[in-house]
Amino acid sequence: MSFKAGFVALIGRPNVGKSTLLNNILGTKLSIVSPRPQTTRMRILGVKHLPDAQIIFLDTPGVQKGGDLLTKSVMESAVASMESADVIVMIIEADKGWTKEDKEIVENYLKKYNKPTILAINKIDKIQRDLVLPLIEESTKIYDFKEYVPISAIKNINVDELIETIKKYLPESPPLYPEDMITDLPLKLWIAEIIREKVFFNTKQEIPYSVAVEVESIKEGEKNKNLLIIDAIIYVEKDNHKGIIIGKKGQMLKKIGTQAREELEFLLGKKVHLNLFVKVKERWKEDLPLLRALGYNQIS
Repeated sequence: MSFKAGFVALIGRPNVGKSTLLNNILGTKLSIVSPRPQTTRMRILGVKHLPDAQIIFLDTPGVQKGGDLLTKSVMESAVASMESADVIVMIIEADKGWTKEDKEIVENYLKKYNKPTILAINKIDKIQRDLVLPLIEESTKIYDFKEYVPISAIKNINVDELIETIKKYLPESPPLYPEDMITDLPLKLWIAEIIREKVFFNTKQEIPYSVAVEVESIKEGEKNKNLLIIDAIIYVEKDNHKGIIIGKKGQMLKKIGTQAREELEFLLGKKVHLNLFVKVKERWKEDLPLLRALGYNQIS
């Protein structure tokens, strides 16, 4: 039996379910998710190990527009993932059908790179079953997709079928990553993403998009080696944003910290002492050294 291995870019507009799908496939929390669009800001690599294949997923940021350095970095990350992929999986939402933004992705990216592309029609749990076929028929007129797989990432419907479909288009190759590796994301960046997710869940309006998180240090406890002491900074752009994140008598920051700590303890299997600090950094999205420190290394 031949072995296959290759890179698969998950693409789509913001909030179509890319991160939920990746987490479901890997069986672990790797990409942060929230009900808000544009949650993912960098390429997240996740490795799915199978008996006859190794699928290296690239969860890309949602294709978006904007002029600041951060948004340019986000888009460079998405483009780089498509360029390096052996297979592309484009995701659209069953309940919304083909949007203008979806069609722009086809025109601007799929037609440019011309890679084997599978269409995953996500959130089929939100529509009547007899509406799926007309959506597939419409999709055949938009682009020459190799396959069409209706799925529900959140309810795990047809996700195994999608994996089997992807495998068909991977090149024959030995494994590209060790068996015990599921991501190349450094621990500091992964922890920062978990904290940022909790900010997304607990704050409103523009605040989540003006927030960045930098993990300054991770240390083992001196007496208890099963304890991790983590210091992290939450950057905001305005003084009033700092006040909102700290909250009345520090309650909002405490809530964010508690949720992040509990999830980190569950995921890391260790006790965590999490120290959060909030700093105002005007126009941090244009601060090249800070963006690189935050893990946006795609910026040139």
